Amino acid sequence: MPAIVLIGAQWGDEGKGKATDILGSQVQWVVRYQGGNNAGHTVVLPDGQDFALHLIPSGILTPGVRNVIGNGVVVDPGVLLEELSSLEARGVDTTSLMISADAHLIMPYHVAIDKVTERFLGKAKIGTTGRGIGPAYQDKVSRVGVRVADVLDEKILHQKVEAALELKNQILVKVYNRRALDVDEVVDTVLAHGRRFVDRIADTRLLLNQALESGESVLLEGSQGTLLDVDHGTYPFVTSSNPTAGGAAVGSGIGPNKITRVIGILKAYTTRVGSGPFPTELLDAMGEHLRKAGGEVGVTTGRPRRCGWFDAVIGRYATRVNGITDFFLTKLDVLSGLERVPICVGYEIDGRRVDEMPMTQTDVHHAVPVYEEMPGWFEDLSPYRDFDELPTAARDYVHRIEELVKAPVSAIGVGPGRDQTITRDV
Repeated sequence: MPAIVLIGAQWGDEGKGKATDILGSQVQWVVRYQGGNNAGHTVVLPDGQDFALHLIPSGILTPGVRNVIGNGVVVDPGVLLEELSSLEARGVDTTSLMISADAHLIMPYHVAIDKVTERFLGKAKIGTTGRGIGPAYQDKVSRVGVRVADVLDEKILHQKVEAALELKNQILVKVYNRRALDVDEVVDTVLAHGRRFVDRIADTRLLLNQALESGESVLLEGSQGTLLDVDHGTYPFVTSSNPTAGGAAVGSGIGPNKITRVIGILKAYTTRVGSGPFPTELLDAMGEHLRKAGGEVGVTTGRPRRCGWFDAVIGRYATRVNGITDFFLTKLDVLSGLERVPICVGYEIDGRRVDEMPMTQTDVHHAVPVYEEMPGWFEDLSPYRDFDELPTAARDYVHRIEELVKAPVSAIGVGPGRDQTITRDV
């Protein structure tokens, strides 16, 4: 049985939570394999309840599914406990959630440094969420990070925090004029949190591989999107991990040969939160229309999303770097009511036509979209459950996207609800 990767094919916020929720009934395990609480998924259940998940896999809302926070994730213990408490208060059973012993912890000094660094950079800021994600990954790569398993050994935890604060307090005090953090206070806080999730810590690599060997299915859920990947995204305006499909194997401990399907999530237009290039961004009334019609506000940050037309250049790029087998196209309903719907089919850069992702940072920033206009439609798409029932113009729009991104669309979102989805045999 397969491991399936679910990956955002744009700059995140494509609707991965809904896709994971729908697929949850077909798998036995859902794994979050990278990122931290700097991203969020919104899931709307058939009864109208909506849940905003920031760290916990979307499969937590499907009874009978086992959920894993993988080793590639950075975990803020306080945020994890708050999210668990919030779900439990609404009647969600969270006993299925397990946390990799090798996932890294976001420490109080990571959050402090993240916030002051962004303020210090001013106009040159990256646009982080200020939640300590980047500094936690920096410590992981520098081999001075604190891992989930360290809450099981107070002596090791104390040694690691003491060593970390010896340098980080110098930075906070002497560079940024902030208060030094106390070693014992930090350790006590982390241990207090750890005592509340210690029974969830597991060797999740072993559990997931045993599950696959016994014939169970595993869904690997990334946060953010392809263009925010630290290696393959619009660097430096990216996240600090690898949300692309290759990161799923690394962040879960599952061998890449176990992955048999990679589902890309595409929004029917394009959005982005934070700083960085965005060739099809609309800074006019149409951009505001898409923002309002699509409810485009960041799940985690509350920041309004930047909106623009569908960009087939980045869609093709996502297909290539992820090995995407098929796409879930979300929010097609948001485009209803438009007379014409442009699609970006290429870029013009300094007088040159470019059909693939530019190689340099300068070229990405200078890219001017080349548009192809498609006829619009005015029907409300939310009642439809069969592709052939859609208006001809909406079907043509989907077909054109398939041609441009070089992969089939197997599902289409026509509303926020779990049941407002059209599935296709591709």
